Formats: sequence, structure tokens, C-alpha cells
Amino acid sequence: MLSVVMISTGEEVLYGDITDTNAAWLSAQFFEQGFAMTRRVTVGDNYEALAKEIEMCSLSADIVIVNGGLGPTSDDLTAASAAMAANVGLEQSDAWVAEMTAKYQQVGRIMPAANLKQAMLPEGAELIDNPVGTACGFMMQLNRAWLFFTPGVPSEFKVMVNDQILPRLKTMFNVTDSKVCHRLYTYGLSESGISDLFQSLSLPATCSLGYRSSLPFIEIKLFAPQNDTQVPILLGQMAKLLGDNIVGDGGDLLNTVADLLADDATLALSEQSSGGFAINWLQDVPSLSARLAVSEVMADDIDDNACAAEFSTLIALRGQRLHLHAPATYTLTTGPSSTEGGFMLGLTTPDGCWCQQLIFKRQYSNYNRRWIISTVMFDMLRRYLQGKEIFGCYESLDRVASEHL
Repeated sequence: MLSVVMISTGEEVLYGDITDTNAAWLSAQFFEQGFAMTRRVTVGDNYEALAKEIEMCSLSADIVIVNGGLGPTSDDLTAASAAMAANVGLEQSDAWVAEMTAKYQQVGRIMPAANLKQAMLPEGAELIDNPVGTACGFMMQLNRAWLFFTPGVPSEFKVMVNDQILPRLKTMFNVTDSKVCHRLYTYGLSESGISDLFQSLSLPATCSLGYRSSLPFIEIKLFAPQNDTQVPILLGQMAKLLGDNIVGDGGDLLNTVADLLADDATLALSEQSSGGFAINWLQDVPSLSARLAVSEVMADDIDDNACAAEFSTLIALRGQRLHLHAPATYTLTTGPSSTEGGFMLGLTTPDGCWCQQLIFKRQYSNYNRRWIISTVMFDMLRRYLQGKEIFGCYESLDRVASEHL
């Protein structure tokens, strides 16, 4: 089994000023390609400490990915630390100097002298191209390991891994256990509840399950070998157990809604308790935000006397008002909140209007409340488009009332 290690560098990563999304992404990407990560470590901007960690990893690992510290500033120490670990000097890559100079010329600027630092590589290292930025990567062999050095900027890092590093690794190592990750996105169930549901599942030794809980969704991942004939059967069993709490197969809730909408369908949004969260969230999926015909956000006036019957009338009135500005196929509405943690939702379609009054079972931050309210609202539309029961069952919410007109 290959030993694969990732070293993340930088004080901002070490002390939590930024989240190390590169490490999480690489771990998932490598796992699927048959290069499962065996260890991850973070080192601050310390020249000797980083050199020592590189040397130690090179003695025990087959592959080491070093991320970050290739910029032009004084705290970018990775190339010098790599040279120290290998007991070699630094040499300038004239090819990369020419590449950086050309990139600056393309935008009508003169390359600052500080950028020359980014062309200083350990003697004998092989340059790895970076088509996105000015920090080239490089690779070198030290002791047992092949080491790959990459920039910390996620957009540059991901391109380098996919286009440069993974193709090299596949020619250097004979990997036969690459995996495919099949993803199901759920809402309304807890991790423990899903685990109980899956007790009856019998997984082959070649497959494994993973969970990722990120409020409000739980992503279920089935890792299986390429072209495994048992996968469709397993996914079918999982889908049956999860029922209509699956909000996405291979994609999340909003992408599912976008795929289900007819080509000429449009949306209208009227938000109160969700405070504009749904409209903002919609922008993450261009194909869905393009369907937005009209929207409005109103102040969330606490109303403990509001009831579902009255809200259905309010939904109709809002829909009529929005329709005057821009006719839409579907109107999604969030009503006022209550002091007891309640909120109201409405969905207007060509087949009628559905509204429901829900209450939170536990305390959430204001941000998470708005996210959950928006999620249930979009889930009503998802359920309608899939021909399912509009009012779903959610473990963290109680339904006070519902109505269909």
C-alpha cells in the first residue's frame, strides 16, 4: 500500500485563520484515484521546521505533497526548506522567469523584482507548470519519496494536481484500486438515523460508506471500484431506505431543482423569515438564478398570531402582486417568524397553493435558521417537481399546520 502524505504550510493555516480546504479536496481527489492519504500535517512559516518535516516524510512516505509557501514574500519559505532538506542549493529557472515576464506583459505590467524569488528552485528539481498564477510548482526525489511542491491558492493548486501531478503519479505507480465516489444528498434525517436505516445494508469488501454532515444537509458517499456491477444495486437499496429525504443524487438540492425545472419555467421569491438568504443562495447555481423572474425581501415582523389559513391568503396576494411585475411559473414564499421559533412557507404552482407552519425543535443561530427555512422552501418545490408529498418529514422540525388550496 502506498504511503501518501500532505504537508500544508503557513501560519494562517496552522492557527486557523483560514480553513485548509486544499487538504480536504486533495484527500477526496486522491482517494478516488487510488492514492489514499495516510497522513496530513501542518507546519508554520518556519524554515528549519519545514525542512525537518520534509526530510522526515521523505524517509517514510512514497508520495509527499507540499502545499503553500511558493510566493514572492519573505514568509514564503518552501523552496528554501526543500533545498535544505535535500542538502542542495537553489538555482534560478530561466524558463520560469521568461514565463512570469510574459504573464506580466500580457496585462501591460512590468514584473516586480520580488517575483524572481518564485523562479528559485532546489538544484535538480523538475519544474511543474502553473498556467493560472506566477508560482510554479516543482518535483524532486528525496530518500524514499517523490515530493511535489504546489502553490497554496486553491484555483492554482487544483489545476496543478489535476493536470500535472495526477498524470505523473499514474505513470510512476501502478495503482489498480482507484475508486468512484457516488454521492447522495439528504435533508431531514440525522447521521444516527441514517446509520440505523443502513443496518440492513450488506456492503462488499471493496466498497465503503462515508458521511459528511454540513448543516443543513448530510452527504452520503459510496466509494466503489470503477465499473463495479454491484453499485446500481447498492444505490437502489440506499435510495429505498432514505426515501423522499434524498434531495439530490450526484448533486445538491439546488442543482436538483434546476435539473427538474422545465425549460420555460420561471421562479418568483417573496422572503420574510428567510431574510433574503434564498435569493442569495440561488446565485450559486447560474442555471437556477437565470430562472428568477422577480423577487422581494420584507422585514421579518414577529407575528405570534399568524396561522396557516391566514398565510394561504397572504401567499395568494403576494403571488398576485409579484405576477404584475413579472409572471412566474412557481412562487416560493417565506412568512413571518414567531417568538416560539415558528415560521411559515408557501409554494404556488399551476396546480394550486401549499402552505405549512413549522417550528424548530432546537435552537439555531440566525444564519442557520435562515438557511434551514430556505432549504425547506426549496425542498417543497423539489418534492412537487418529483411528484412526491409536498410536506416532508424533518427530524429537527415539527409541523404545526398545513393547507393545500
